Amino acid sequence: MPCPKELSVITKTYDFLLWLIPMLDKFPRSRKFTLGDRIETNASDVLTMLIEAKFSRNKQTSLQKVNLLIEQLRFSLRLAKDLRCLSTKRYGHAAQLVNDIGTEVGAWLKQQRKP
Repeated sequence: MPCPKELSVITKTYDFLLWLIPMLDKFPRSRKFTLGDRIETNASDVLTMLIEAKFSRNKQTSLQKVNLLIEQLRFSLRLAKDLRCLSTKRYGHAAQLVNDIGTEVGAWLKQQRKP
C-alpha cells in the first residue's frame, strides 16, 4: 500500500507498472525480450526519474527527461498493439494510464517553470 504522502504521479506510475509487467509476460517469445523489455525499461525509468525529480533541486531537468520517456513509451505501446502483442482493449487501457501520468508530469513541469 502506497504511503499516503506519496505524490499522485508516482503512485499512478507504480500502479501502471504493477498492471503492465504481467501483460508483458504474455508477449510472444519473439517480442518479449526485445519490445517487451524496452517497454518495461522505459516505464521503470519513468518511475525512477519521477522519484529523482521529487528529491532534486532542479526538478525541471528530470521532468523533461520523463516527458521524453513517456513519449517513447507511447510509441512502444502502439507498436506492441500493431504487432498484436497487446489487444486493442489493453492498449487503450495502457494509453489512458500513460496519458494520465503525462498530464500530471506536464502540470508539474509547468509549475516548475513559474518564476
